[in-house]
Amino acid sequence: MPVYSMTGYASARHGTTVAGAESGARATPARRLGLEIRSVNARFLDIALRLPDELRAAEPLLRSLLTARLKRGKVEVRVALDNEDSPHLQDPQPKLLQRLNSLQDSVLAWLPGAAPLSVADALRLCATPQTGSEDGSQAIAALAEQALDALMAAREREGQRLVDALLERLWQLRKLTQQAAPMVPALVEQQRQRFLERWKEAMALTDGATLPEAARERALTEATAFALRIDVAEELTRLDAHLDEIERLLKKGGEAGKRLDFLIQELHREANTLGAKSAALDLTRISVDMKVLIEQMREQVQNIE
Repeated sequence: MPVYSMTGYASARHGTTVAGAESGARATPARRLGLEIRSVNARFLDIALRLPDELRAAEPLLRSLLTARLKRGKVEVRVALDNEDSPHLQDPQPKLLQRLNSLQDSVLAWLPGAAPLSVADALRLCATPQTGSEDGSQAIAALAEQALDALMAAREREGQRLVDALLERLWQLRKLTQQAAPMVPALVEQQRQRFLERWKEAMALTDGATLPEAARERALTEATAFALRIDVAEELTRLDAHLDEIERLLKKGGEAGKRLDFLIQELHREANTLGAKSAALDLTRISVDMKVLIEQMREQVQNIE
């Protein structure tokens, strides 16, 4: 199952004939229907529709189509309906002019002070025939399906790029984990020897005598306490477990964005603990490198559906 990005863009256009021309009248000019879909990342599914007034009836249908195929993201849909030869004025139909004149007479009869229609008003009103609701909804549905197919394909391609980037950083994190694992035993032994040397100096054993047993036991106790403080074996184990789960989710696909975001937070927590327990510059460097990679992963995961 593919992993989808929440970022994508798609558009579709086709010509459609406006319904409503009366019998015997000249053909109504063909109109061109265009639809654009833009989506970016968001916590939930947020749909914004921008439709002409004459196509508002198709809004529920559009929302149904979008919610059936999109699960997360801020989605904006724009629909436009234009005359194919919009730069040129169309001759108004005589029947429409007669109807406008009749309506104007009725309005002026009730409102004598109303301004009469201008030529521009008449041309504008005659140039905006209404689209049949059923035909318009069917045309928008077909166009929306076409645009959604293109959008899903674009989001799938972007999702695959995100997966590749995340897998590359997973590999780098595993490599850093492997580098950190053998450091702790060496640090513990180094600190143990250091404690013993300090106790020898404190006892001022200049005559070559053997270190008293009590002093040796005290040094070993301090070394043990130090070993417990810097032990990061548990953090490294959890890091490996989280990396395994992230890789499993990426390969499984589907709606993994929220779970991946949670696992990234857990990775960051373990890397912080690793840095806090660090007793060597090399381990500190590894912790910093881990946090840089994890932050890069967080940015990528924010775009996964």
